[in-house]
Formats: sequence, structure tokens, C-alpha cells
Amino acid sequence: MDLALLRTFVTVHRAGSFTRAAALLGLSQPAVTSQIRTLERQLGRPLFLRQARGVTPTSIGDELAHKAAPHLDALVEITEAGLDEESAVRTLHLAGPPEFTAERALPALTALTRDDGHSIALRASFGTAEESVEGLAAGHHDLAITTARPRGALLMAAPLCDEEHVLVAGAHWAARIGSGMVHRDAAPSLEKFPVVEVHESLPLVSRYWVSVFDSRPAVSGTVVVPDLRAVLACVIAGAGLAVLPRYLCAPALERGEIVALLDPPVPPLRTYFLVVRTGTLALPHIARAHEWLLRAAADWS
Repeated sequence: MDLALLRTFVTVHRAGSFTRAAALLGLSQPAVTSQIRTLERQLGRPLFLRQARGVTPTSIGDELAHKAAPHLDALVEITEAGLDEESAVRTLHLAGPPEFTAERALPALTALTRDDGHSIALRASFGTAEESVEGLAAGHHDLAITTARPRGALLMAAPLCDEEHVLVAGAHWAARIGSGMVHRDAAPSLEKFPVVEVHESLPLVSRYWVSVFDSRPAVSGTVVVPDLRAVLACVIAGAGLAVLPRYLCAPALERGEIVALLDPPVPPLRTYFLVVRTGTLALPHIARAHEWLLRAAADWS
């Protein structure tokens, strides 16, 4: 069986689309379609069901992908090792959300870059959970940190840590709002004040409102910026209230630059997952980084 056909097949299986697979492989969509049809003729069985948007693997397709993907990944790893056989340094490609990756994961992994004889070089990419998972499935990353557990047999996810969310504001707004409100009737009064968020859909504020107030927020963003560190800076500067991860805003809370407005009995949490392609934990540098992050996360609060 032609390995090129298997590589195309696994890419389509991971991407869920001939179009996305073609872009990842640097091929035209007709070329990808032709290769899949050739493989299906060789096997005598359909591998995908064509749908309006993308494709869905058949049971035979899932079985073939589960068997073939780890071996193809291992062949790529062997090829990369051959190109760098004079050096003991292996490169780890990590993907995840910018703030958590920068503040938590990368500092934890830097110790592995100094490990004599078994050093790891790090390459990081920032993106949404969907982007990180798609890049991991396509082989662009070795590990991905996401806020959603991916489905399917080709990816394995382990819970990494829980992130507590805190409703905060600068001292000026906190004085006007009144801190320490712990009741479900607080939502209407809070919605009178400006909000800082990472997206127009208010993902963090909405999740907090549903969890704490059992309602959807009737507000829109006054300042919208796609980085939680920038959100924190805007809140400190007095732009309004925001929902932030405690690990990110804890220093500012301790310095009194911002104030926690509520102290709910059960604070809203978001779980992070550490995701790998099935079979790749057999590769030593990926396994070490995976284990290192899980150990480090045990001390994150």
C-alpha cells in the first residue's frame, strides 16, 4: 500500500474535510479526492461518507486511521531524527491559548531546555481550542492545551488543571458597585457598568453569569481585546469590570490594583486538557514534556 495514500487518508481523517486536508498537504482538492478514491478501490470499501460540510469516516475508515496514524507519525519522527542525528536536542511543538501557555506552560517546560543530554527545544503556537486541535491532528504540533476535550480515537486528552474565574474591577468602579455582593439579584446592578472582554460574544462574562446568577448577561463589551493580559491592563486602568482567571489577576488583587466584586460559594471553573495524538507518547521527548506538564499542574491553583 502506498504510504503517500495513507498519509493523505490520515490527514483527511484528522481534518474532517478534503478542502482542509488539501491545504495542509499542499495539494489540490481534486488530487486529494483522487488519492482517497484510489485507496478505497484498493481496499474495496468506502472510507468516508461525503456530507454537505466535510466528510465523516466509516467504521472501516476509523479502524484504518486508528491503526495507521501512530505508525505514520513515528515515521515522520524517525525522519526528523535523522536530519538532526548529531544533536541530542529534540524539538517540541506546543500549541495553546496565549495567556495560559505563556504564563503557565512555557515557564514550566523551560527546565527541559536545560536538561543536559536530553534537552528539548521549544516552539510555541497560540490559537483557539479548535485551531490547536486541528493543528495537532494535522501533525503541526506535538502537544496541545485546550479548554475542550476533543472527540475521536486519534487524539488522547488528559485533564490538566481547573481555572477559577473571578469577577473584578478597578478600585474606582468597585467603590461604586460595592464589593462582596453574594446573591443572585446582583446581576442587574452589575450590568449597568462597562465591561472589558476578549470577544464580542462575551465568553467569560457569559459563563460567569450563567454559573453564578443563572442568567445571561444583558450587556455588551465596552472594550474588547483578544488577550486576557490586555483585559487585565484595561481593568487596572479603570475601563470597567471583567471576568479573569485567578492565576492571571492574583498579583493585581494582592497589590490592590483591582478588587474581586463577588465571592460565590462555588466559583466558576474552566478545565484545561493536555492533548496528544494517539501513539506519540511512545516518543521520549513528547512523553517527558507531557509528564512534566501534568506534574507542574498539580501545584497550580
